[in-house]
Formats: sequence, structure tokens, C-alpha cells
Amino acid sequence: MNFILITAIVAIGLYLFTAARLGINMSHGNANIAGSGNILLGVGLLAVILHAVILYQGIIEIGGLNLSFFNTLSLLGWVIVAMLVISAFFEPVLNLGIVMFPGAALTLILMIVFPTERVMALQGGWPMKVHVLSSILAYSLFALAAVQVILLALQDKAIREHKNAGFVRSLPPLQTMEALLFQMIALGFIILSFSLLTGAIYITDMFAQHLVHKTVLSLLSWAVFGILLWGRWKFGWRSRKAFSWTMGGFIVLGLAYLVTKFILEVILGH
Repeated sequence: MNFILITAIVAIGLYLFTAARLGINMSHGNANIAGSGNILLGVGLLAVILHAVILYQGIIEIGGLNLSFFNTLSLLGWVIVAMLVISAFFEPVLNLGIVMFPGAALTLILMIVFPTERVMALQGGWPMKVHVLSSILAYSLFALAAVQVILLALQDKAIREHKNAGFVRSLPPLQTMEALLFQMIALGFIILSFSLLTGAIYITDMFAQHLVHKTVLSLLSWAVFGILLWGRWKFGWRSRKAFSWTMGGFIVLGLAYLVTKFILEVILGH
């Protein structure tokens, strides 16, 4: 086996191990049993580093970036878990890894199994570079927010039904979970705004560049998250409202970024 394949297998194994241990710890009602939270954080960080090595080998090419669909998907998976691991040093968000780490492992598997070429030249000046980076960061933040709001909804339901299962006991207080959620959404909204603004600068022909659907759906998602933040500020919207609007905005954004790219590149071959 070559170096990349061995590295991928190790990274996938570390991702799955970390997620499994998180699941076991959470089932016992404590995400940091015997100090294992710090160990799992270290294991997750190692997986992220190995994933980065594979992405560097697969994406960086002379004169451009190979941003094929599965490479982009794996890059998104990496950014999501990298942001999660970094945030976990400061905020109680490591539990999100129970979903995010297997997801990152899956994107890595798809990248290895389906190697494809779609090189994007490094041109277009700073607006395009900022647009690409901000798009990836915004999607990653909203992906984290989507998982956070699912956990928040489960926690809220358990509290309303007076259930105190191990899973619920392992989570931070409801107010902390809500505060973290809206911090993610607010930051994601700001970054998505930058993405849309910089995208408007370098788009020359929306129809010829096959960007109509992506642009419309991105604007719709931006509006959904904007309304959610306004509702939180104006009316104090909480878990149930947050769940509906967050998942709605994330699904629309997924249609804009990933589904549109999959249809154009994989199905239509553009």
C-alpha cells in the first residue's frame, strides 16, 4: 500500500475510534470520563492532521487546485472537524464529534475511492480566493450549527419530558447550548455575507458559469439565517424555532453548494 492509502486508513480509524468513545462516554452521562475528553481531543486532532496531509496531496497541483466534487466534499469535512477540534479547546462542543468525525471519515473514503480531476486555476484575484475560502468556512459553521441544534432539540425534548438519560447529562446546560448555537450561526452569517459579496465581484456571466441556482439558493439561505438571527434578537426565539430555521437554512445552503456541484460535475459533466 502507498503512503496516502495508509495515512487515509489510519485517519479514518482515528475518526471512528474517537466517535465511538464519545458515544460510550455520553451513554454514561459524562463526556469526560476519567479525563478521557482530553485524550479524545488529542486523537481527533491527530486524525485532522493526517486528513490535512491527504488533502494537500490530492488538491494542491501545479497551477491550480483540484476541487473535484469528492475532493471538495472531503475538504469541507476536514474544515468542519478542524473547526470543531479547535473550538473544543475553548468551548464544550466536542460532543458534536459523535456525528462529525464519522462524517469526515466518510468524505475521506469517498475521496480515496473516487479520485477525479477538476482543476481550478489560481486566478481571479483576491475576490475569488476570499469567495472560495469564505464559502467553505460558512458552510462548515452552519454544518456544526445543524448538529448543535439537533442535540439541542433532543435535550429540550428530554427536559420537557422529565427524562435524565446519560446522553442528556453529558451535554452542557441548555442555555449554554443555545448560546453556542447562535454564536455559530451569527459567525456563519457574517462569513456567508462576505462570500456573497466577493462572489458578486468576480461573476461575469451567471448563466454561462452555471451559477444561477447556486446564487439564488445561497441568497435564500442567507435570508433564512438572517431572519433567524433577527427573531432571536427581537423575539427571543429559542430551541424549537431555532431548529426549524437552522435546518431549513442549512438544507438550502447544502442544495446551493453540494447538490448543485454534484449535478453539474458528476451527473452533467460540466
